[in-house]
Order: sequence, then C-alpha cells, then structure tokens
Amino acid sequence: MSLRSIQQWFDAYGESHQHPTNKLIHWICVPTIYFCVVALLWSIPSPFAHTWLATGWVAKVAVVLVGLFYLRLSLSIMLGMLAFSIGCLAIASWLDLNAPWPLWAISLGLFVLAWIGQFYGHKVEGKKPSFMDDLQFLMIGPAWLMGFVYRRLGIRY
Repeated sequence: MSLRSIQQWFDAYGESHQHPTNKLIHWICVPTIYFCVVALLWSIPSPFAHTWLATGWVAKVAVVLVGLFYLRLSLSIMLGMLAFSIGCLAIASWLDLNAPWPLWAISLGLFVLAWIGQFYGHKVEGKKPSFMDDLQFLMIGPAWLMGFVYRRLGIRY
C-alpha cells in the first residue's frame, strides 16, 4: 500500500470540488461539520471527574488522534488543524456552559443542515462526494481548505 502525499490527497479531493458554488458551500459546511463532530464528542459525559478530562474528554482524545492522522501527511497542516481543533474545543466548551440549548442538540441540528448543504453542493457539481470512494476524504476536506489558507499566506505544507 503506497501512501499518498498531502498534495496527492488535495488533488484527488479537488477533482470533485471545481464548481464555485460547491466550493463556497464547502467553505461554510466543512468547518461546520468538523466543529459539530467535536461538539458532539464534547457532549459525551465524562467518568474522569476533577481531571483535565473532566469535560470533553472524548473530543480531546479525538483531536489528538486526528492530529496524528494529519501529522502523517504534513507537520504544517497538522499544526493548522490543531489550532482549528483547539478553537472548536473552546467554542464547544463555551457553548456547553452558556448556550440556551444543550450542546448536543445545537451540534446535531447544525450537522444535519451542513450535510444537506454538502449534498446540494455536490448536486450542483454533478459529482459524488469524495468520501464515497474513500472514507479518509472526510479528514482531507478540512485540510484541503487549510491548504487554500496556507497557499494564500505563503505557508508551505
């Protein structure tokens, strides 16, 4: 089994993300879905009272594992995704404490709406989502967007 480079992943992902409307939808929906997954994981009750894992323990462990996935592809992409993930953890924590509705309910609603948006974008594109060929593309989508940010800022990945 050969490992793809980060650029090979981005190129393959980009093949089904050419239409401007689909790209715009992805800029909104992919980060939303990523956040929702983090927030849903944050919502899982913790058996670790009085430790740093007292809240959001599953989300924190998942962020570490996701970081390892990205590290295998690119240190700089991993660092960017780690920063984004920490932001998602912070927002989930804040919403968990301050939102008028349960975090899981907010996250689930946004998750469903964002996936509807994603599938609409692919209908406009006329191509099926990449993850239908390889589930790893679910992890490549957020990094693909990070790659655009990096290129704009002149950061190598």
